[in-house]
Amino acid sequence: MEKTYSIVFYSKPVVDTVKEMKDLLKSKINWYNSCNSEAHITICEFKIDESQIDSVKQKLIKICDTFTPSQAYLDHFGSYDNAGAFFIAPNEETKNNLKPIMKKIHETLKSLNLKKSDDPHMSIARRLTPENLKIASQLFTTINIDFLCNEIVLREFDPVKKQFFVLDSIGFGSNPEPEFVQGSLF
Repeated sequence: MEKTYSIVFYSKPVVDTVKEMKDLLKSKINWYNSCNSEAHITICEFKIDESQIDSVKQKLIKICDTFTPSQAYLDHFGSYDNAGAFFIAPNEETKNNLKPIMKKIHETLKSLNLKKSDDPHMSIARRLTPENLKIASQLFTTINIDFLCNEIVLREFDPVKKQFFVLDSIGFGSNPEPEFVQGSLF
């Protein structure tokens, strides 16, 4: 059976902090897209037959072994006006640390039909009207949260609850791939 999966950066303490923000926004504008989803930074989303998920996990374990943990800092808000998205954004250093990881995961899973995210951000709300986007940006003006980014999380979509749930987490191994060095015979 085909299922929908996503790969994300995820931190439980951050989830709780952002939930409070989402609930406050919901109290001002009522229900909105992603008001009930747990905070995360999307890397990609894909649909595959559930029989293939173990193969995907093995690829992710192998690539994650090469990643080194780093502190992630989210220090400002942003929006994608065309999508009505309001989000928490990482600082430049964090963005520069996360982007290569995201790119390597995209390359590792390129045989799948990925819905990729190339710009690391943590959504608070999606598909807001321009008026509600303005309310969100007036409600939230400063942010300073951080977490140790030392794993990725594989999630599965529950079509009944219409939410993703954590399937597995895959830690970073701090074992960079050895560089290929051209040897000399003489």
